[in-house]
This record gives sequence, C-alpha cells and structure tokens, in this order.
Amino acid sequence: MSDTEEAPPGVDVSVPSAARLYDYYLGGELNYAADRAAGAEVNRKVPEIRDVAWSNRGFLQRAVRWVAEQGVRQFVDVGAGLPTQNNTHQVARAVRPDARVVYVDHDPIVRIHANALLEGDEQTAVVLRDLRDPEAVLDDPDTRRLIDFSRPVAMMLVAVTHFLSDEEDPWDIVARYMRRLVPGSYLVLSAGTQDFQPEWRVRAVQEIYSGTPTGVHTRTREQIERYFDGLEIVPPYDGAKAEVTYVGFWGAEDAEEADSDGSRWSYCAVARVP
Repeated sequence: MSDTEEAPPGVDVSVPSAARLYDYYLGGELNYAADRAAGAEVNRKVPEIRDVAWSNRGFLQRAVRWVAEQGVRQFVDVGAGLPTQNNTHQVARAVRPDARVVYVDHDPIVRIHANALLEGDEQTAVVLRDLRDPEAVLDDPDTRRLIDFSRPVAMMLVAVTHFLSDEEDPWDIVARYMRRLVPGSYLVLSAGTQDFQPEWRVRAVQEIYSGTPTGVHTRTREQIERYFDGLEIVPPYDGAKAEVTYVGFWGAEDAEEADSDGSRWSYCAVARVP
C-alpha cells in the first residue's frame, strides 16, 4: 500500500498494527511503512515468521472445510484480519454454497478492504468490533441479520487470542462466545506458543509487538488447552488423535512436511459444543 494513500480518520498508520503485520507476513500489500519496518525486524529475529503466518492460514482453511463438511453453514470469524487468498467464506462455500460468514475486526482498514472485496455479497458482513466484547460482537445488527444462533455456528478465533493479555482473561472471553452457541457448534482456535522457542526469541518478538496497540502474549500448551474446557476436541480425520496440536499438523496429509519450524509457533484444535 502506498504510504501517501490517505488512511481512514482516526487510524495512525505510523504505528504498526497486528492485522497489517500479518498481511505483511503473508506477502500482502495492505500495509504501511511502519508495519513493514516492524515486520522486517520480526523477520530478522524469527526467519520463519512467514511460515508461521502461512501455517495458521493453512489450518484455518482445512478447519473451515472440515466444519462445513459436518454440515455447518454459519461462521463468525473473529479477528479476521485483512482479506487474502481463500478467505473463510470462499473455503466454506466450496463445500456449502449457502454458507453465511461474519468477519469481525477492530481495525477500520480491515473493514474498508473487506467491504470492497465483499461488495454485493448479501451472505457476508464485516463487523467493526473488538474481540474483547463478545456480547457486542454477537449482538451487532449485522451479526444478528446473518447468524441464526438457534442453529450450529463455527466460532473462529484463529491466531488472535495471543493479542490478549492474561489480565484481560482470554479464557473467559472465549467462554463467553461459546456460551451463546447451541450443541453441534464448533470452536476453531489457534494461538501462539513459546514452548519450542528459546526465551530470547520470544522476548525479542514481544518487544517488537510492544510497539503495537495489542502487544503479543504467547502461552503454553496447558494454557491453550484451557480454551477448550467443556468442549469436545475432535480429530481432523478417522484415526487421528483428538488433541491440541501444532497448526501444521491439524488435518495435514503429510505429517513430516507439516512439522516445520513455523508450525511449532502455534497450537490449535477444533472442538464441538456437546
């Protein structure tokens, strides 16, 4: 994105944002100089950062396809970020052409570009809300217009809860989303971990992200497993383990190829509401 392009009112593009950094890692063009500078610094500390982003993206696509194959036609993608290739609505509709998708993000730039992509699509909506307020997200008029909460919903929180601090209690936030969903609904979640990284690398990334509005907060496997309390973790295919695993592993056809350095920066799972 050209840095001479006028930013939306109230958006300070001199400060990097998590959504635009993610776009930078994915090779997108919807980012500004501050995002590229911060992203390049992360890349120097974590050379596999692009693989981290693409591993999460691959998990999202495989999980959406799997959930749609179970018959789910409604998706709420919280912390959706900037649009890229094979977005949630495109993957879901390859299986369920009548799928409805609500994208949620608090970054006005995300809303502008997502609305441009989705113009004329009455089965999608872009909601400008903060993931920290589940009630506002779920009760937004556009969410209520598209999502029938008396029927199963896929609640997607992919690569987003690590932008919540412990003090914000991300476990309670996730639980508040899930309490609104009927049996047969699903939680699709991935989150950053420090379990396989030297402490200095984690600190370096956290220091860079301290210059963003959200910061970043990696967690252990045990902490990430808590997001799925009260839910039934499902295997991606017959014979697979029903467990929290690396994002590259979930549903991967080739486990050895999936076991990349980037994949081990994030845990994930898909779980059903019993």
